[in-house]
Amino acid sequence: MGEAPSTTTSGSVAGSATSLPFAVHVIRGRWFSLFASFLVMTGAGATYLFGVYSKDIKSSLGYDQTTLNLLGFFKDLGANVGVLSGLIAEVTPTWFVLLLGSALNFGGYFMIWLAVTNRIAKPKVWQMCLYICIGANSQNFANTGALVTTVCNFPESRGVILGLLKGFTGLSGAIMTQIYLAIYGNDSKSLILLIAWLPAAISVVFVYTIRAMTLVRQPNELRIFYRFLCVSIFLALFIMGMTIAQNIVTFSRRAYAGSASVVIFVLFVPLFMAIKEELNLWVRNKHQPVIVPEVKIENMNQNHEHQSTNPTSLELDNPNPKPKAKTSCFANVFLNKPERGEDYSILQALLSTDMLILFVATFCGLGTSLTAVDNLGQIGESLGYPTKTIKSFVSLLSIWNYFGRIFAGFVSEILLVKYKFPRTLMFTLVLFLSCAGLLLIAFPIPGSVYVASIIIGFSFGAQLPLIFAIISELFGLKYYSTLFNCGQLGSPLGSYILNVRVTGPLYDQEALKGLAKKGLDRSAVKELVCMGNHCYRSSFIILACVCCFGGLSSLILVIRTRKFYNGDIYKKFRDEAQIIAT
Repeated sequence: MGEAPSTTTSGSVAGSATSLPFAVHVIRGRWFSLFASFLVMTGAGATYLFGVYSKDIKSSLGYDQTTLNLLGFFKDLGANVGVLSGLIAEVTPTWFVLLLGSALNFGGYFMIWLAVTNRIAKPKVWQMCLYICIGANSQNFANTGALVTTVCNFPESRGVILGLLKGFTGLSGAIMTQIYLAIYGNDSKSLILLIAWLPAAISVVFVYTIRAMTLVRQPNELRIFYRFLCVSIFLALFIMGMTIAQNIVTFSRRAYAGSASVVIFVLFVPLFMAIKEELNLWVRNKHQPVIVPEVKIENMNQNHEHQSTNPTSLELDNPNPKPKAKTSCFANVFLNKPERGEDYSILQALLSTDMLILFVATFCGLGTSLTAVDNLGQIGESLGYPTKTIKSFVSLLSIWNYFGRIFAGFVSEILLVKYKFPRTLMFTLVLFLSCAGLLLIAFPIPGSVYVASIIIGFSFGAQLPLIFAIISELFGLKYYSTLFNCGQLGSPLGSYILNVRVTGPLYDQEALKGLAKKGLDRSAVKELVCMGNHCYRSSFIILACVCCFGGLSSLILVIRTRKFYNGDIYKKFRDEAQIIAT
């Protein structure tokens, strides 16, 4: 009996000694890193909630629609100009990128919340523009830190990865809406506070788990991704059901809390799946442990290049190598470009014809979609919908934004691998679909805004993964963290011209006409509001025409890249994975 305690103690110590290395293995594994990336991206879609709280900014600060659209432009500017985050990621580790993004997120949105709740003196317009630009820019650091790193960890499944990660971003608005309803009730001003602290907290918690790793492909990789897809689809359908129910039935605070609890539980289901996969790897490699070093993203993509340019191998092939002729910088950038799919330099990619066409298509496609998203709250108001229904529009747009991203990621990957269906052609079709949604707002009929929210949300969501995948496929992964941020620069420019210079002034013009009919002028009202079907008709006809032009422009890219997509674009990544495995 005296030996029993010592046996139990030694067994506990042995169990602890076994479980601790496994816990470290899980935390440092690719699948746990992918789960952490899901959560980070779930907090990176706060910009899509602008339609919910923009009414509070407009009323509390006394802005007209043009000023509010100016704020919307700076939000889009911050959200889409991610060159800074890309350049920082080239020279710093991933954890620094995520920490910097969390600081920007909290600082920007917290200042907006202080201004809207009158806890500080009324800021000037340029200060509010600066706050929202800083807060929105934080999502680029999440994209660069989580999305780019994960794409480099799973390069052969980049379409699937982009669809999943951007899908969680698309659901972000609907998820945070459920959480804020459970915590703060219907106080939409408090939604700004939630946007400030929740995404920042997620990035801080998982800051050291997301990092670049060596390429080790698992045979069941795609099957695991489909399991993650099933979880995310269930989450999207559940939130959509809750959104519809909350619009029909009045929910109590306890009911909102129950709905949010289910959402949070489903968000953590991928954690158990990740642990299961890491356990399988742990058992498989128990006697031959795999060391997963932390490396910079660009170094991963240089491994194959280094092997192919090894001096020893070159000397064996050619004992008397001739010195290479020096070429000018101009020739390297404009004349001696690599083949499509090889690693372009930043200047080679940015100054290429393919990138120019992508820029035009992005200007038209994302510019018109962002304009519609930013004005969705005012569109609902002008058509006489109550506040609860307007929140339903935003949630529907967010949910179908998710479905668009999942469709663009998974379906485009299947069509590309099996049928050589170019992603560029799918991007073109998505732009033409967006035109239909814009026309439904220009010529509204009863219930058409519901359909328009679904179409615009789906097409907007589908555009982003397609653009990111196209850039990685045409220009390589060596400088992907910078190029994918540069690739969406047309989006804020399109938002500024189409939202601030076109949609906002046309709306205000219609509102002033309404005041004139009543014998009033601008000074007679604090908030300039237009009511009726005519308020957005002219502006959205223009948006539909611009989006159609973008679709026609992208057809040129389809023609230019058809030969490239008919080949095997993933061959070199399979070769790299085999080299590392051996």
